[in-house]
This record gives sequence, C-alpha cells and structure tokens, in this order.
Amino acid sequence: MSAMQGLIAASAFTEIAALLALAAAVGFAALLLRQPLVVGLIAAGILAGPQALGIAQSDAHITLLAELGIAVLLFLVGLKLDLGLVRSLGAVALATGLGQVAFTAGIGFLICLALGMDALTALYVAVALTFSSTIIIVKLLSDKREIDSLHGRIALGFLIVQDIVVVLAMVVVSALAAGQGQATALAGLARVVLGGGLMLLGVGLVIRFVAGPLTARLARAPELLAGFAIGWAALLAALGDAVGLGKELGGLLAGVSLASTPVREAIAARLSSLRDFLLLFFFVALGARLDLGLLGEQAGAALLLSLFVLVGNPLIVVAIMGAMGYRRRTGLLAGLTVAQISEFSLVFMAMGVALGHVAEGALGLVTMVGLVTIALSTYMILHSHRLAEWLDRPLRLFERAHPWRETGADGAGKGPPPADVVLIGLGRYGGALARRLRARGLSVLGVDFDPEAVRAWRQAGHPALYGDASDPELVAALPLGAARWVVSAAPPPPGGLSHEDHRLALLDALRAQGYRGRVAVTAQGRGEIAALRARGADLVLLPFSDAADRAAEALAEGA
Repeated sequence: MSAMQGLIAASAFTEIAALLALAAAVGFAALLLRQPLVVGLIAAGILAGPQALGIAQSDAHITLLAELGIAVLLFLVGLKLDLGLVRSLGAVALATGLGQVAFTAGIGFLICLALGMDALTALYVAVALTFSSTIIIVKLLSDKREIDSLHGRIALGFLIVQDIVVVLAMVVVSALAAGQGQATALAGLARVVLGGGLMLLGVGLVIRFVAGPLTARLARAPELLAGFAIGWAALLAALGDAVGLGKELGGLLAGVSLASTPVREAIAARLSSLRDFLLLFFFVALGARLDLGLLGEQAGAALLLSLFVLVGNPLIVVAIMGAMGYRRRTGLLAGLTVAQISEFSLVFMAMGVALGHVAEGALGLVTMVGLVTIALSTYMILHSHRLAEWLDRPLRLFERAHPWRETGADGAGKGPPPADVVLIGLGRYGGALARRLRARGLSVLGVDFDPEAVRAWRQAGHPALYGDASDPELVAALPLGAARWVVSAAPPPPGGLSHEDHRLALLDALRAQGYRGRVAVTAQGRGEIAALRARGADLVLLPFSDAADRAAEALAEGA
C-alpha cells in the first residue's frame, strides 16, 4: 500500500474529503475544457479507484451516499409526476420500453453470435445491452430543464419500464446464483409482483388519506419538512429494494405520493442542492468500479456493439413513437436517452461471471461498451436539439403524414385559434403575464413544452398548444397572421447565449417565416440585450430586474 493509500485508509472522513477535493478539481477541469460534468465526475471516480490513486477504499460509505442520492433524485422526479399525465402517456411508455428491450435483445443476440460468442454468452451480453441508466439520464434532463417536457416525460416512462425488466432479470439470475431451480425463480417473480402491488396500494392510501394533512402540519416547520422528505424517500427506497422493485422505483413512488400536495415545490427547492451533492458519489463510485484491466482485448467487438446501442436504440424509439402518432423530433429527443447502457449492465454481467455462465472477457466487453456509450450519449443528449436539426430530413421516414398527437388540433380537427399575443412559456412568469394581458382585453394563445401545463391551461378554459421554442417547426404551426406579439416567457437557458439557445432559434424561425409583428424574449441580464435585439427581438424582458425596479419605485413613492 502506498503512503497516500495508507493515509487515506486511516480515516473514512479523510477519504471522503479527498474524494470531494478530487471531484471538485476534475469537475473544474471538465468545465474549463467545456466537457459535461457527468463525464468529469466519472473520470474522477476512475482516478480515485484502485487502479489509479487508490483513494476510494471505504466502498460501504461511498455506496451508502450514492444510494441516498439515487433515492433523493428519483423522489424529486416523482414529485413532479401527475397521475393523470402518467395515465395518458402510459401506452407510449409501455410500447416504447418493451419494444426497445425486445429489439436490442433480439438484434444484439444475433450480432453477438456473429462475433463468435456461444449462445449463453451472447444472451447475457444482449440482455445487458438493453438496460439504460435512469440516474444519468434523469440528471442530464434535469440539468437541461427538459424533465417536464413531452419527450422527457415519455423517456422517464419507458425508463421505468426498463427498470422493471431489470428487476425481473436480476431476480431470475439471483435465483440461479443461489443454486436454486425454476420453481424458486418463479417464486421470486411472484414475490416482486406481490410486493410491488402492495407498495402501490400503500402509496395510493397515503395519497388519498395521509399526504395532504401530514404535509400541511409539517409545512409549519420548514426544516422538519425537508427532513421528513429525505426520510420518506429513503424509507420507500429501502422498502422497494426489500420487496425486489429496487431503490429507484421505491424513491420514485415516494415522490409520487407527495406530488399532489401544495408543498411539493417547497420540498423540491430545498432538496435540489442535496441531490446534486449526493449524486456526486454515485458518479464517482461508478467510475471507481470500472475494471480497466479487463479492457483492450475486444476493442473491435466493443466498438461494434457500442455503435449498435448509440444508433439502433434511438432509431427503434423514433420508429415506435412515429407509428403511435408522435413527431420524429420528439421521438429522437426521447430516443437519445437510451443510447447508452447502465451501471446495472455491469452488475448483471458480474452475476453471470460468478455463476460461471460467462467468462471475464464478456464482462470486460460490456465494461468497454459502457464507457463508450455513457460518454458519447452524454454529449448526444446535451446537444440533442442540434442533432434533431441535422437529422430532420432522414428521419422523415419514421413520421406519419399527420402526427396527430402533437399537431395541436382539437377534437373537431381544428388548429389553434388566432390571438393577439402568442405566449411561449406558461410557467409562473408566463402565466402571470398572460393573465395581465387578458385583463387588458388582449387574446392570448399559450404555448408550452410541458404537456401538464398545456392540459391545465386548457382545463382553465384558455387556448393552448404543445410546442418547444427550440423546434424550428413550431413557428409554422402558430397562427401568426393575427398575432401582434410573439412573446417567449420561457426561462433563459443557464450559461448565457449559445448555439442551441431556444430564444435564438425562435427569432431565426420567425424571421424565416416572414412574421411582421413584434417579438419579445426574456433575458438573464442586461449583457444579453444587445445580442438579442441584433437577432430580431423588439423587446427584451428582464423579469427579476424589472420586478425589482417596479418594487423600488413603489417603495420610493411611499417613503
């Protein structure tokens, strides 16, 4: 053991401190190199692993923090799930999830056979290729503020379907690992189904009778509310793991149980920073567990299978969603989330090695596929809108002549009505702006990429249309002839202006469409005003600065 390893081993606290320092340093280097933070944190884990600096030795401590981060992450996702929306998207999530698993497993099995693997090894590798990392995908979509979009919600739905398939596969392999037979495997599956059903029943009872009154009392002590939320997420994650559903689904159900309460936004705001801190350990642990010694012998096979996952998985999702009436762009944005394999793929292969079903080389092959696909798919998801623009023409093959689920037509087949103002973004700022415009006698057509926001707007009796401001085809679907203003009230993207900025895409699309009215967009600060006006904005809104100015004026007048 080196001097550094001996020093670290002396104290778990020292080890965690060293991991945090290393993660911060590598993350900062990734930031300077304009690389995704997820890739930087996984690289930090590889450096901290036993094959490099050897810092990560207290596996139990790191794993505990990582699993708590997973529970909090999925809990926060569950907080935003509307049960009505889950029901409406359940069919596409189920069809896409099962279709992608069947496609990847079937075609992957044939590819593995063609590469010279025996049938059992080919089956193991093919099944491992079907799993996608829910944790990585949800984190990336959350960072891009797309977890509430239509493609984000559909992706979350079929990732849940995948997680259930993972659970069932693990149950079967675990039964085999224990040296037990088919009857025990079937009993294990029955236990998972029964346990899952009881958890769903319990969550339903909590939603109906407990969640509202309990959170109303807890809301009087905000610190206690946050502590309760963490404890509830961890409890249901542990319960889900105990019954065989897994910590991910348990944490998700914990969030769903509180999603209908009025304090969900307060809980989400308090736990978001804790989530990011704890997930750091997940990515570091993932990198530390990668056995680099198994790599290199099967580079050709690994690259072929990686290409299959990176290209084949998104395409099958696009095809299935296109057949169900979704646009090719939505299908691609959702499909890119399955262009990688999961950390559970490595666990699944390790179980096969322990059983003697597959050799160490197969685990090394899947490890290399994991490294390649996780790294590249991270970039693909982060730049998904540009990829959708580049691939728009080739993907027309997968879209129906009338993608009726997203055309904005109502039950009578009519498109969105004309309006004085087309308002894109129905969040708190956009919603307040719409109410004030209507109070002044102007008609407003609301547009949002969150299907739940669109549905709520329509239920309130106002015209609304699903649409993404970064989608070039959105403008063509808008009734611009009568519109005096097009207003983008959607939050500006973090990091300032960039090539994929939805505001720039909207301004360019309106100019290309020949729109002659006026355009207003929001900005984070005054430094963006000149660039946005040069691109075609007539008015740049500064929500926070404008509100502060009005408040200062009111205070000064009353002084």
